[in-house]
Amino acid sequence: MDLKNHTVNFRICDIFYPDCQQVLFSMHGNDVLRGRVIDLSATGEPDVSFAEIEVADIEQRVIVPIDRILGICE
Repeated sequence: MDLKNHTVNFRICDIFYPDCQQVLFSMHGNDVLRGRVIDLSATGEPDVSFAEIEVADIEQRVIVPIDRILGICE
C-alpha cells in the first residue's frame, strides 16, 4: 500500500527523528501539571530551592525549582 498522502497513527515513543522528547516538549511544553509536594531541598546557593513533586500518571517524581511553581491548588 502506498502511504503517501494518507493520514496515519503512531506512538510518540516510536518517532525516530527528531528525538521524541523534543516532540513532546514542542507539543506540550507549556501545559500545566498538578502534583503534591513530597519534599523540599536547597542547593546551598541563595534563593535556589527545589520541590520534589508527585504527579498522577507520571512514574517518577519530578523536581521543579520552587520559584517556577505557578500556585497552590486548594
